[in-house]
Amino acid sequence: MSVPPEHATAGSAAGAGAARRARLAAARLYLVCDRIEPARVDAALRGGVDLVQLRMKSESDAAILAVAVELAGVCAARGALFIVNDRPDLAAAAGADGVHLGQEDVPVATARVLLGRDRLVGRSTHSPEQIEAANELDVDYIGVGPVHATPTKPGRGAVGLELVRYAAAHARMPFFAIGGIETGNVGAVAAAGARRVAVVRALTQAAEPELAARRLRAALEHEDRRDAA
Repeated sequence: MSVPPEHATAGSAAGAGAARRARLAAARLYLVCDRIEPARVDAALRGGVDLVQLRMKSESDAAILAVAVELAGVCAARGALFIVNDRPDLAAAAGADGVHLGQEDVPVATARVLLGRDRLVGRSTHSPEQIEAANELDVDYIGVGPVHATPTKPGRGAVGLELVRYAAAHARMPFFAIGGIETGNVGAVAAAGARRVAVVRALTQAAEPELAARRLRAALEHEDRRDAA
């Protein structure tokens, strides 16, 4: 018996969404970057990065879209997820796996209408109240931070490890600790309950991004073994 085309399309979308969420659930390491050399992203992916987010704040839509399309291809070739910051419209145009929204960006419901259920929607959180609010929204994951002060978020104070512990106890969806995380402190962040971390400078400024990614991932997995012991 043949399947009506509209049902086949809906089924394909549902299957794509389920596959993306399964990859998200298994993810550990998330790279957030501005305009960047694709070779550097590819090296980080080889080292164990599972997601890449393009965060270009001050360039034209055309420039963002051009970089997004290029990085989407790099990520797809490595089986990694690709996310666009702030702009669900550009995420859709680039064929990205989803969008990441800050507290002041477009509403989650608007992003969901633009992207549908087969794409991912992430949300930044900076307080217990925002984590609890995200629990009631149609989001697939949250970022929790900044754990440490970082120049990539000027003017935003560090939340410390206490918010990571809160997220570990209360978040109903996968969460990524973010903010000033690098090889020297990722173990403490993992020990506070973060199974997943997002980084910027630890990979974008690394002399050897593949090696840096391997070290970050190894530190996360070391904490897994400690928990299991």
